[in-house]
This record gives sequence, C-alpha cells and structure tokens, in this order.
Amino acid sequence: MPGTLYLVATPIGNLADVTHRALDILRKVSLIACEDTRHTRKLLQHYGIATKTISYHEHNEQQRARELVQTLHDGNDVAVVSDAGTPSISDPGYRLVRAAIENDIPVVPVPGPSALISALVAAGLPTDEFFFGGFLPAKSNARRTRLNELRSVPGTLVFYEAPHRLAETLNDALEILGEREAAVARELTKLHEEIKRGRLSELANHYATEEPRGEIVLLIDRTVLAETPTTQSVSHLVDQFERDGLDHRAALKKAARELKLSRAEAYRRLQNERGRINSH
Repeated sequence: MPGTLYLVATPIGNLADVTHRALDILRKVSLIACEDTRHTRKLLQHYGIATKTISYHEHNEQQRARELVQTLHDGNDVAVVSDAGTPSISDPGYRLVRAAIENDIPVVPVPGPSALISALVAAGLPTDEFFFGGFLPAKSNARRTRLNELRSVPGTLVFYEAPHRLAETLNDALEILGEREAAVARELTKLHEEIKRGRLSELANHYATEEPRGEIVLLIDRTVLAETPTTQSVSHLVDQFERDGLDHRAALKKAARELKLSRAEAYRRLQNERGRINSH
C-alpha cells in the first residue's frame, strides 16, 4: 500500500496556533517536505519533533515531486508544509498533489491557519463571496491589466502584496477599480499585528509616506463608492475647468494641481475614468 500525502497547515506567526492534529501528523510521518527547512525546524524544535525534513520549494518543485511520489509509493507517509499557513495557497504543493492523485496516492488535508481567511474575517468587508488573487504582478502595466480583469468580480478581492509595492498597488487599484472600501492586514497573529481600514484613496495616501513591514494581505470591497468630484474625479474637474474657459491641457494641469497629482498621473486617471464611464 502506498503512503499518504498530508497537507499540513502551520502557524502564520503565533506558534500556539498549530493544531493538535497537525503536531500528531508531523510526528508520525516518515518525511516532512518544507518550503524552507530552516524555517520549519523552528516549529519542530519548539514542539520537540525530530522527523526528517527535505526542501520542497518553487525552484525544485518539479524534480522533488517525482522523488516524493516514489517515497509515497514505497509506503512512506509524507507531510507537506509551507513557511506559514496552508500549503498550495500561493506556495508550492499543487504539482505534488496532482502527481499523487495521478498515482492513486491518498491526499489528506490537515486544516489550520490561513492568512487570507484570517484577514478576510477581520477586515469588516463582505465575506459571503470573495476572490483570492494571490500576488498581483510586480510590474505596473501587468498589475493594472489584471486589476481591470477583476473589476466586475461580485465579491471581496483578496491579494497578498509585498510591502515595497503596496502604495503603488493601492494607487493602481483606486484608478482601475474606482473608490472602494478596503483593508490592509499586516503581520497577522504576530506582535505587531495591524489591520488598517478605509477607502482606497485614504490607504493610498497613508502608505505613500509610510512603507509597512511584514506579511501583507490587501482586501478590496466589491462595491464602488460614489466618488466625491472635488476630491476624486479628475474628469469632473477637467470638465468644470473647460466650461470655465480653459483649454484641455490647462484644465488637466489645474485638476492635477488641485488633486495633488503629477500631470502624468492625472492623465492616466482621466483616461481610466472616461473609459469606465464609456463602458457602462
């Protein structure tokens, strides 16, 4: 009989969040496949677990999956863990699960902590429907394209984001998705846990001058709020200034100045707003 592949959720920060079942599984399996063996060893040492570990990450996932399937075929149980949270959620695991299924190897989830679920239930945004988008693209153009694809999703949008990209992502989300309620959940379950809630524009302004630290979950409501023209809509101001007699270029420049935007940023926002209006 083949062994069993266990997908074991581990703490996202607070070591006390691990389940009794997870600890039992980690003790009894023959091998633990870890995203980073050094990181997982801290958890194992904390609970006195001496099970052998092996690396299993995005750079060796394909080759290691074949090796682990053979280990399972030989009758050994294997546990997969990520550095934090539930394996396969924006972490390695999918390829091994597929290979195990194709080889008739039992796959058993051992549920527990998940950053996206922890953030979602505490953000104060709708939880009846949500879309998890993993990490958005690092480059602005690709990120904006992806956000545009998600504009009509009828649920709360949930993403993981790197601290140094958060401010740019919030600005892109404001332009592409429109003004919405949002939340930034940072360092969940850890000493400096923080959930900052507000409109996208408010969060964008806040993180423009304060780069956060740690692991971040960004959540955005599905509902587009009515924009306040004097503070949000470039299009409204441009139209108003043109009615007052300014040409288009001067009107755009004045609108950018009033909204404290660069001219290029004001132009991008104008194009997006008018594109959104034309699409409805």
